Amino acid sequence: MKNEQLKAIIENYNGPKLRIMEVCGTHTHEIFRLGIRKILPPSIELISGPGCPVCVTPVSFIDEAVMLALEYSCTVCTFGDLVRVPGTKMSLAGARAEGGKIHIVYSPMDAEIHAKEHPEEQVVFLSVGFETTTPASCLAVSMAEEDGIDNFSLLTANKTMPSAYEMLKDFVDVYLYPGHVNAVMGNAECRKLAEQGISGVVSGFTANELLSALAVSVVKSQQGKPFFVNAYPRVVTEEGSPAARAMMDKYLETYDCEWRGLGIIPASGKRLKDEYAAYDARKKYSLPKVEGHGNPACRCGEVLQGKIKPSDCPCFGKACNPMHPVGACMVSNEGACSAYYQYGEEL
Repeated sequence: MKNEQLKAIIENYNGPKLRIMEVCGTHTHEIFRLGIRKILPPSIELISGPGCPVCVTPVSFIDEAVMLALEYSCTVCTFGDLVRVPGTKMSLAGARAEGGKIHIVYSPMDAEIHAKEHPEEQVVFLSVGFETTTPASCLAVSMAEEDGIDNFSLLTANKTMPSAYEMLKDFVDVYLYPGHVNAVMGNAECRKLAEQGISGVVSGFTANELLSALAVSVVKSQQGKPFFVNAYPRVVTEEGSPAARAMMDKYLETYDCEWRGLGIIPASGKRLKDEYAAYDARKKYSLPKVEGHGNPACRCGEVLQGKIKPSDCPCFGKACNPMHPVGACMVSNEGACSAYYQYGEEL
């Protein structure tokens, strides 16, 4: 269907209030960038959800990474958007200023290669992400096994989405599911959620794909029963990627995991199994239990749950901005606060 037809379906909706949560941070930014919010009638509310992996990584994880860099003299390898995320006392940027070795990489495999090329260093990769990026961390462990190196490990904060969907279901009428997650996991979990009364549509990232997903949400919601639709069939198949899932099943186990601002969500985390403890930084270095404490003025938790808009936070655009972030949602390129700051609420 052409964009004009899809826009007409969305613009002409005048039914009961329809709350659609775009879970993925990339969706949030693209919806702003493409101006899609401007065509929404008052009866449709778009809510930005917890689909930014950096944003939901708890404060305690940053504290652990800082500890590894400063107290254990590890080389901490990380994606760049984690460097400025605030911890209890400091960010990784602060740790680097105090002499910690913080090395920016573009993949977990880069960190493994760094460890192989620098046997004198103890290298820890900060493994943060959802189902899309988690298999790559498993691949890095597989590479370390094959290369026979013992100076590489992961500090994990990997998460899975289905339990979060269940937790937030009372605040949402329809989810826009992240296409890249379903490309790995397939559609079985989302179909199961529909059977439990949770509706959702898998969306791609182009203007037509986002408009299609929103139009499908509008049409299907008026039929009065829970639904699931894959509106991204050019990428998402029913079975997803069995190879990627097999990699995760081999190395990882499920556990009850902490999300920044959301607390502990049952069965939402992935960590290395006991047989791979040599590659688990927490076990390898016997890290103590860390209780992180975020800035009490930051309302990222409520933003991530869709309870408030970023602009409702008193820090937004004042004490908290991209140059001086108070919370993770302003740091990440996928964060809702970052999107609202960059594009403005009304765009």
